[in-house]
Amino acid sequence: MNIVTLLPFIVLIGAMFLMTRSAKKKQQAAAQMRNEMTPGTGIRTIGGMYATVKEVHDDAVLLEVAPGVHAVYAKNAIGAVLPDDEYNRIVHGTEDDLKDDTPVVPDDASSLTETDEPAAASDDSPIDLGKKDAAGADDAEPKKTDGESDAK
Repeated sequence: MNIVTLLPFIVLIGAMFLMTRSAKKKQQAAAQMRNEMTPGTGIRTIGGMYATVKEVHDDAVLLEVAPGVHAVYAKNAIGAVLPDDEYNRIVHGTEDDLKDDTPVVPDDASSLTETDEPAAASDDSPIDLGKKDAAGADDAEPKKTDGESDAK
């Protein structure tokens, strides 16, 4: 057996080893993040819900979803532990994000149709979208379409 024939198998095994190693590192980092949770920490669940940690147990966490509303979640359901400033910005909406120089976007499309011209200058007559003959021959015989014949 030649080493050239074994080379694809060696490369495949090496790639599988590297992929499982990086996945294992991600799992360890997530477990470490979940173990560092303390009461009062803001978190985001894997479902996208933001809450505050009230109690931490071995495999479960008591979360305060809203003031006075508590729920028990598995530690594996915690997607991210957020820094206090980011949690407050997302949940409470701090005013620092709003800038005074940004234009205000209206809820309707009225700003798209309004102009600075006076209202009397606009032509409100209806537009005729029908086809007109260039020669103006209204008394000409209508053209025959498919399915029509001269038989009477």
